[in-house]
Amino acid sequence: MTAELVNLAAVDIKGNLGAVAYGLAAIGPGVGIGVVFGHSIEAMARQPEAMGIIRTNMFLGFALCEVLALLGLVVPFIFS
Repeated sequence: MTAELVNLAAVDIKGNLGAVAYGLAAIGPGVGIGVVFGHSIEAMARQPEAMGIIRTNMFLGFALCEVLALLGLVVPFIFS
């Protein structure tokens, strides 16, 4: 292979790896959001009197997981 062909292949792969990286980065927050909501529903079912505190913590956990997803979306654009 010539050097030009290798260079063109590297540029093409770099563009596709950003999409793959975001796809992989979205798995973690997706699982995290599922865990947060699942455990919150379980906690509310066990202690209905603590529903307000649990709901507040649930939305805080959801927001933190969503920030990770947005960060995974932005990082490939920064490094490209």
